[in-house]
Amino acid sequence: MKIAIPKERRPGETRVAVSPDVAKKLVGLGFDVIVEKGAGAGAAFTDDAFKEAGATIAKDEATALKDADVVLKVQRPIAEGDETNNELAMMKKGAVLIARLDALVNQKDVEAYANAGITAFAMELMPRITRAQSMDILSSQSNLAGYKAVLDAAAEFTSAMPMMMTAAGTIAPAKVFIMGVGVAGLQAIATAKRLGAVVTATDVRPATKEQVESLGGKFLEVDPEMEKDAQTEGGYAKEMPPEYFEKQKQVVAEHVKKQDIVITTALIPGRPAPVLLPEDLVKTMPAGSVVIDLAVEAGGNCPLSQPGKVVEKHGVKIVGHINVPGRLSSDASALFARNLLNFVTPHVDKEAKTLAFDWDDETVTGTLVARDGKVVHPMLTGEGK
Repeated sequence: MKIAIPKERRPGETRVAVSPDVAKKLVGLGFDVIVEKGAGAGAAFTDDAFKEAGATIAKDEATALKDADVVLKVQRPIAEGDETNNELAMMKKGAVLIARLDALVNQKDVEAYANAGITAFAMELMPRITRAQSMDILSSQSNLAGYKAVLDAAAEFTSAMPMMMTAAGTIAPAKVFIMGVGVAGLQAIATAKRLGAVVTATDVRPATKEQVESLGGKFLEVDPEMEKDAQTEGGYAKEMPPEYFEKQKQVVAEHVKKQDIVITTALIPGRPAPVLLPEDLVKTMPAGSVVIDLAVEAGGNCPLSQPGKVVEKHGVKIVGHINVPGRLSSDASALFARNLLNFVTPHVDKEAKTLAFDWDDETVTGTLVARDGKVVHPMLTGEGK
């Protein structure tokens, strides 16, 4: 069975779906691993490193994908354009595609996978169950994004992060406010604390209060009563009613006035990011303060943020870097690759050296979006709405 790892074609993508270490493990499981030439360059993985792991280097994407039984990617394949650009057209009918497909917001692409006879798994839909934690690409990538967000903030901030006592006087520590305490938010709290900042955080899910405090941060509550029903059974944040955000705005408004750095991380699967930091709040922030909007690619938690840009509004720097995990491409690729390996390994038929999916497995049913020419995921067919 042939597994192909093409170079990522989407703009700004520096990651690769498989690291040399994981390629070696796939070869050890009996698979033929084909890596497109230069696929790992953005993550500092050389073709020689893949060769040493036992992989074959293909001269171009078409060669890598032509006979592949399984295609591993970071981002969804390009499904339009001519034969030199259309990645989906390069895949053979019956191939298995495993990647972050952003299926809930790219349903036409999912239909295209089905029409092309592709069996497609959207890894961002991995169920939030204990057994699947090692397969969860959102967690592994968000963890790095939260860390990098703090470093990006420190780089843009014109003062020091920790308190410093010097002969010339004392420097006060930076005040950092994290909005949204998922995986990215928790890592941002931990990183900001390590750098010596005074850290506060808020989230609609009350269960995060203990997590924030365990990392040395202070939790800013908005409405404890409304927050009781703010989390789905799967552990994701629910979309809150307008009155909650109005109250949040009032509580946060007073707090934001005193903050040096605000990092927003709130995302809702399949929906635009909620606005947490409107322009009128940005206007109240101290001159020289910094906003990092980790939700900029989903519309942004701050309406002033611009994808891929650092802008200055009302004396505040607003950072909208896209693909933040890709700014740590080596580690991001390594973790992503292990997520994919952990997903496929339980379904390997070691004797036949093929993949034999257990179609009743919760990690399979949770991520499978297209099979046998049909769109099959309940959230895409209307059965899960």
